[in-house]
Amino acid sequence: MIDILLLVLGLVVLVVGGDVLVRGAVAIAEKLSIPPLIIGLTIVSLGTSAPELFISVQAALAGSGGLAIGNVVGSNIANVLLVLGVPALIKASSCEEDGIGRNILVMIGITLVFMGMLAKGSLGVVDGVILLALLGLFLWDQYKAASKLSPDAIPDYHDDVPPLPSNNLVSIGLLVAGAILLPLGAWLTVTAAHNIALELGVPDEIIGLTVVAIGTSLPELAASLMAVVRGNSNVAIGNVVGSNIFNIAAIMGITTVIASVPVGGHIIAIDMWVMLGVSLLLAWLAYYKKRISKRSGVIMSIAYIIYLGAAFLK
Repeated sequence: MIDILLLVLGLVVLVVGGDVLVRGAVAIAEKLSIPPLIIGLTIVSLGTSAPELFISVQAALAGSGGLAIGNVVGSNIANVLLVLGVPALIKASSCEEDGIGRNILVMIGITLVFMGMLAKGSLGVVDGVILLALLGLFLWDQYKAASKLSPDAIPDYHDDVPPLPSNNLVSIGLLVAGAILLPLGAWLTVTAAHNIALELGVPDEIIGLTVVAIGTSLPELAASLMAVVRGNSNVAIGNVVGSNIFNIAAIMGITTVIASVPVGGHIIAIDMWVMLGVSLLLAWLAYYKKRISKRSGVIMSIAYIIYLGAAFLK
């Protein structure tokens, strides 16, 4: 029970830490007159992935590599089945978003490269460098594409960031607070998750694939639910695609550059294929501009529950 409470506390600290870090960093970037396009592509995108990043790095350094990989693979699965499926239980959601096709192809391509790396049985520095290089190419492509748009057509990153402080000291304070809270939350989460895995007699990767992945996906799920409640039924499928790309290229790239990570047989045999399957589902939804009906939401939610249950079966 103590470990469960510590796990919940760790996830809460991570979410809060990521939130204040992004707010502080974006506010400071604006004060330094960094172009909005750069802020949106880098600071906001990387900052919102900070909880997953700190968990993965902490897990790898603590010798719980399965937790690091499980967190990323599980988050990508949860992003599709939960973040897109659960809001549809309230109201049918549209997956129409212009210009998403190219990013969908990038996501599937990076997913296939990642699967090839996982199949080797371990990830090391070379794999991390390759993933970070792919991330750099993706960001450069996004920058070039966005630069050709009119200023009014460029997405406003403020939609993804809470109100920003106007005071410089407050901005710096938020940045420092985030820098303290994130490693603390990661340590609490990884320690508690490892202890829970020992108690249940399951590998660390299973806890990462399920409990931790759900916890780090809750902010995106909450945002999607609030959008539906407020009458905006258009699901921002681009946010899910971008998150899945960053989870693999940025989080696993940085993590494996810092520490080598072994890959468990469960992930190679089952989970990475589920990750590919939901990626292809996402591509199908976007390509045909499908609406996620309540029935589809039920199917996706049930599929995720079945996946969670199957993850604990040996």
